[in-house]
Amino acid sequence: MGFYLLMMGVTFTGLSQEKQLQYQSEYFVILVIDGPRYTETYGDTACTYIPNLCNTLMPQGTFFSNFRNNGPTFTVPGHTALMTGVYQRISNVGAGLPRNPSLFQYYIKERNALSSDAQIIASKGKLNVLSNTKNKQWKNKYRPYAYCGPNRNGLEYGPDRETVVKVKETLSGSEPPHLMLVNLLGVDVNGHGNNWKKYLDNIKYTDAYALEIWNAIQANPRLKDKTTLFITNDHGRHTEGHKNGFVNHGDGCDGCRHISLLVLGPDIPKNREISTEAEMIDIPSTIARMMHLGFPTGKGRFLSEIFTLKN
Repeated sequence: MGFYLLMMGVTFTGLSQEKQLQYQSEYFVILVIDGPRYTETYGDTACTYIPNLCNTLMPQGTFFSNFRNNGPTFTVPGHTALMTGVYQRISNVGAGLPRNPSLFQYYIKERNALSSDAQIIASKGKLNVLSNTKNKQWKNKYRPYAYCGPNRNGLEYGPDRETVVKVKETLSGSEPPHLMLVNLLGVDVNGHGNNWKKYLDNIKYTDAYALEIWNAIQANPRLKDKTTLFITNDHGRHTEGHKNGFVNHGDGCDGCRHISLLVLGPDIPKNREISTEAEMIDIPSTIARMMHLGFPTGKGRFLSEIFTLKN
């Protein structure tokens, strides 16, 4: 009887039981658009600067309108939360390592996978720190492949266009990675540069890049109908009238904390909006559940409200 139930996908923990859902998704991409403010993206009901996200991609997926960064609202801490499922204060200049192992490390260890099967491709070189951890049991082990900054130097900032070329090249290969995190920096850099026009222009550029990346996924038979794409942010920017507004970020104001999440994939209901609060540490926990991976250090929850569960 026990063997039969196991084969039917039922497991027992004490007297409780949980049906182990099987998902069509085998590949997962997290696209992080660095630092747009919600008011210039989905908060603008006309979607002036993100027509592709609003009009082409949102109808194909599920959108979280109340998605939050509930930790430090800076680039490295934000990406660390997306990778480790834990908020922590960490150097924002790339001078320290995450305290906990990442989902990508758990994947490489559990599946005995190659480094190239879990990749970080980032315009910001300092995000190279995401490929390692200070945890003594995990440090320098099970490290994902990292291509951060121009020519993978792990130091400087590279143009988003070149990052997207690298991403599309990777996604079009015969052996694409099962896990990928992508960082695009243009919005954040031009916000910090106090250039309102270039800040808005780069929101438009990243909107176009998001569609390009989704189309690249659909163009590869290995990925089509087997890939879930999470499009999100690491942080927002100060609310208008608070401190120096769009130029900076880093505190607990709503402009910094209110970000967004759009999820697309074969398991994801189409044209759905969810207004209940969710947060960035929920993304790696959700991917771990969908991949049936152990992720004991992750503090996020499974975003069960995305899915239409079948009996």
